[in-house]
Amino acid sequence: MRILHILDHSIPLHSGYTFRTRNILQQQRALGFDTAHITGSKHLNARDQEEIVDGFKFYRTGASDGLISRLPLLDQLMVVKTLADRLDEVVGEERPDILHAHSPSLNGLAALKIGHRHRIPVVYECRAFWEDAAVDHGTCREGGLRYRLTRALETRVFRQANAVTTICEGLREDIVARGIPPECVTVIPNAVDVGQFKANQPVDPALSSGLGLEGMTVLGFIGSFYAYEGLSLLLDAMPEILVRIPEARLLLVGGGPMESALQQQVETLDLGGKVVFTGRVPHEQVQQYYDLVDVFVYPRLPMRLTELVTPLKPLEAMAQEKIVIASDVGGHRELITDGETGSLFRAGDVDSLAATVIETLLQRDSWSRFQAAGRKFVEQERNWPMSVARYKAVYEGLVNRN
Repeated sequence: MRILHILDHSIPLHSGYTFRTRNILQQQRALGFDTAHITGSKHLNARDQEEIVDGFKFYRTGASDGLISRLPLLDQLMVVKTLADRLDEVVGEERPDILHAHSPSLNGLAALKIGHRHRIPVVYECRAFWEDAAVDHGTCREGGLRYRLTRALETRVFRQANAVTTICEGLREDIVARGIPPECVTVIPNAVDVGQFKANQPVDPALSSGLGLEGMTVLGFIGSFYAYEGLSLLLDAMPEILVRIPEARLLLVGGGPMESALQQQVETLDLGGKVVFTGRVPHEQVQQYYDLVDVFVYPRLPMRLTELVTPLKPLEAMAQEKIVIASDVGGHRELITDGETGSLFRAGDVDSLAATVIETLLQRDSWSRFQAAGRKFVEQERNWPMSVARYKAVYEGLVNRN
């Protein structure tokens, strides 16, 4: 069976979106599927019409440079048109059995158009609700015209697709609430390649010393610095944590829109030397920074995005037998059982966060139990081979129906 994946962007770019895609493609090929891949015009730095990355051939879509492409709203229609035109060419070359479009809904609209033209069934995968992310980024207002339009377009894609997949139960429940039959929506959860992660790796002494972390108890966060991640709340909790645990340090690895504001907050709170910013680091070096951290903290703030969407990072931490503390938003509750695989605190509550961190750091004798339970959860329930195997029934059901 040949599956043509329609994507927003892909490797070699680094993001949670591209890493999920790469793992899906690797596991689908291991299961015997043939896969082909096309990205829309929003994939940056696409210089050629075709590109091979890590053994995968990606068809690229050039951006439209006409007047319409620079006008609000109409520019999004041009994204759909250019992708549909390019997809039409690729379908003629690849002859797929299934078109599998992934978020955002613009990809779904292009896939539906070409799928209808060539009588090919369409699967649409929702990885997040783009309008909710836009609210956090400040580019859209919840309930505003753009928000409602984006939501309506995706609802249309849900209704017209032959099957829908999504990454977690929170998103599935919202999709079903829009009138999509429950049997048409399959959860393909985020997972990790357990074999890539090793527990209890030795710390790089030069790196630890260079960052001022030698002999310290290290709290950590590795990822993108968006407002919804709640890192400002974690900084607000640090003074109280330091009163009880003077040797505590906070390591922030990554970057993003909130980086400057967070650095200013560190100065305001007089946390110089207690909080370490590394900036973004090359992907191949990330493991060295994971090894430095004793306890990972994920303080996501309560909002629609975080209540519905499960993040990938806590799973990566659990795979390495790291201690995990997280806010009790819905996305975290799907992954973490409080008191078993990690510890949850009241989302948005700085006192609850500080108390949970302090209690955890003072009870090191319980860490081995959490570490073993977290690793077991990932091995048994959140590994990529098991997760991706769920696509098989979705695809076969559509092909057999036709």
